[in-house]
Amino acid sequence: MPTQIDIPFDKRHTCWFCNEPSNQFFDYYRMTHTPHPSLTIPACKECHMLAKKNLLTSIWDCRDAVKDNLMHLYRKDLAIGINWTEEELEQSEFDCMIFGGFKKSAWMMYQIAQSRMNARGWPLSLEGILLDGEIAGDVSQYQTGFEFDGIVFTSLTKAISHYSQTLSLDSIFLQQLVTLLGKAQFGHAVKIARLNIGITPGNQRRILDELIEDMDQGAAQ
Repeated sequence: MPTQIDIPFDKRHTCWFCNEPSNQFFDYYRMTHTPHPSLTIPACKECHMLAKKNLLTSIWDCRDAVKDNLMHLYRKDLAIGINWTEEELEQSEFDCMIFGGFKKSAWMMYQIAQSRMNARGWPLSLEGILLDGEIAGDVSQYQTGFEFDGIVFTSLTKAISHYSQTLSLDSIFLQQLVTLLGKAQFGHAVKIARLNIGITPGNQRRILDELIEDMDQGAAQ
């Protein structure tokens, strides 16, 4: 039978996946290749449902899959933070019956979705002993990801996919820009892609070539 993980006192009613209030427990049964014992983890109803569909090879892989599913489900809420700032919403003229509610609740909806995406759970331990793969400080050696504009993505690829879908960008072009500029300039890559929506592959190649030329000139100086 799965063993319930150690739950910190301040997390006793908290979903390990998304940090929202929990009302269920998710049982993860190990397989021969799973690097940890069978576990029971507190979860909210939504994460519990998603986790059962995405068991994968470990609880950490399962968590990343849950995050990817949550990002898809709440992509419109997350898009609020891409298209608006809190101040812009407050100063907007959305005062009619239809858009007035959006003006009042939009930023809160974005913050809730952002918080759920950024939650990483506490280090997993059983009877005070950290699992292999966990180290102190709320960090796991299995944790990989990419953070941009206040959102923690499970991977750089997921960030590219999210911004491509949300902003109607050419995902291949954005990926090429990120590959060329580096993930430290992810925001600049998104800006270039946004300024060149709908251009031909030939013009995309021209922009990439110009960037390469500028980078070569900068390196030579």
